[in-house]
Amino acid sequence: MRTIIIPAIDLMDGKCVRLTQGDYGQKKEYSADPVDMAKQYEDYGVTRLHVVDLDGARAKMPCNLKVLERIAPSTGLDVEWGGGIKDASSLRSALDAGAGRIICGSIAVDDRATFTSWLKTFGPSRLILGADVRDGKVATHGWLKDSGLSLDELMDWYVPDGLSQMICTDISRDGMLQGPDFRFYVALKQAWPSVDVTLSGGVSCMDDLYEASRLGLHSVIVGKAIY
Repeated sequence: MRTIIIPAIDLMDGKCVRLTQGDYGQKKEYSADPVDMAKQYEDYGVTRLHVVDLDGARAKMPCNLKVLERIAPSTGLDVEWGGGIKDASSLRSALDAGAGRIICGSIAVDDRATFTSWLKTFGPSRLILGADVRDGKVATHGWLKDSGLSLDELMDWYVPDGLSQMICTDISRDGMLQGPDFRFYVALKQAWPSVDVTLSGGVSCMDDLYEASRLGLHSVIVGKAIY
């Protein structure tokens, strides 16, 4: 099985940034324009792009859709977009701006009925459950709040309703360049075989990607290691 590499672009004030362990106080800003970065990735053969609106995650509404509106027509990338998607209007706005898939994190934890209805309305091919995990519990609102829910509880909610895609971020390893916890992701894959689980957090080198492929993991998000 070939593992899909999905480069990450995190946005604040329309610029590319990276956080360490989800801490907004540990922000590093990069000079590259997000659209130029997206074009470079496409030139390298990438087909899918992970974009997170960090401003939107804090503001509870999308704040950087103008960047998406520039990326979408400039590339042929399948863009997965997250951050600030709290209602159907925001979701439709992101789709209209050019997103191919929408990542739903906090809303899926806080409002089960709404996310379930979105799975039925928009379809599981367009919606990705974004589960950001710290110390075994799912964090929400830009990783600032501990929901108290376990990942298994979330999956028990949504897999029966057709959930087929999940991005799981290990916050403790995100931005640390120390390598992913592969045992954790293999266990997820085995527990939920009907769901395409994307590994996120800690990827540091090519050996990490080779190992993900060897273990049969569907896809891997790479952020700071590329920069």
